[in-house]
Amino acid sequence: MSDWLVSLEGTEAGARLAMALALLAALLHAVFGALQKGRHDPWLTRGAIDACYGLMAAPFALFVVPWPEPHMWIIFFFVWLIHSTYKVLQAMAYMRGAYTVVYPVVRGTGPLFTVIGAYFLFGESFTGMQWSGVAVLLMGIYGLAIYNLRTLTVDRATMPAALGLAVLTGLFVALYTTYDAYGIRATADPFTFLAWFFFIDGLTFPAVAYRRWCAMPGRPAVGPLLLRGWIGGLVAFASFGSVMLATRLDKVGEAAVLRETSTVFAAAIGWIFLKETVGPRRIALMALIAAGAVIVEMGG
Repeated sequence: MSDWLVSLEGTEAGARLAMALALLAALLHAVFGALQKGRHDPWLTRGAIDACYGLMAAPFALFVVPWPEPHMWIIFFFVWLIHSTYKVLQAMAYMRGAYTVVYPVVRGTGPLFTVIGAYFLFGESFTGMQWSGVAVLLMGIYGLAIYNLRTLTVDRATMPAALGLAVLTGLFVALYTTYDAYGIRATADPFTFLAWFFFIDGLTFPAVAYRRWCAMPGRPAVGPLLLRGWIGGLVAFASFGSVMLATRLDKVGEAAVLRETSTVFAAAIGWIFLKETVGPRRIALMALIAAGAVIVEMGG
């Protein structure tokens, strides 16, 4: 399968597959965000998810895929560092703001920085129509932020901090998207990068979550956390794997922007499952973010 995927790089068929993978990643990432923001403490949920996908990835990394080339170890170190920082910021943002507030700003801010990073790292460029799509996307993002600041009453005191953390988290989304795209292109077999990424990335946050769990006066039951962890691990494999393969098959910037149609899925999930009030204006602003991503894809 690796040889087949590599043969599609830079082809029209590869571009179509990359678009489908980016859209799949959008849906799955919205599900993943809702799992982390759900009824459990986001730090504990993230630790459970990381532990589960690290355990699931271990046999593939150690015994199935080819071992990483020597130059990949320094790449994996920086991948681990960037993702660990991103997860800390994400958890801090979720503790201060509602899912439908934090998630769109995080996922919408990331593409702008990703497009800039892809220009410098991979020499990618956008057309005028694509930049107009980025502008539409940003109008939706910051329109949503302003609307939330003016209208929401839940978590009102912590809303400015939540939005600030969301923007900073979006910067790290762009950083890991761009650097991971560099990493998956630096190895001969893309599945080597994916297997070792999940194995290495799953080592840190379980320890952080365990220390937090031990310090809690009323410790939550481990069973439901582990169940959520296994489900989240499977979703993470499919979501992250899809977008990383998309960045290898086609342009990094386009894949990153198209993935941010996840804001529409996030709105539906927050309303239906997390019982958060969304409202027509916020739905319209989230749809504007998605429309900007679609314009970027059409203009490519």
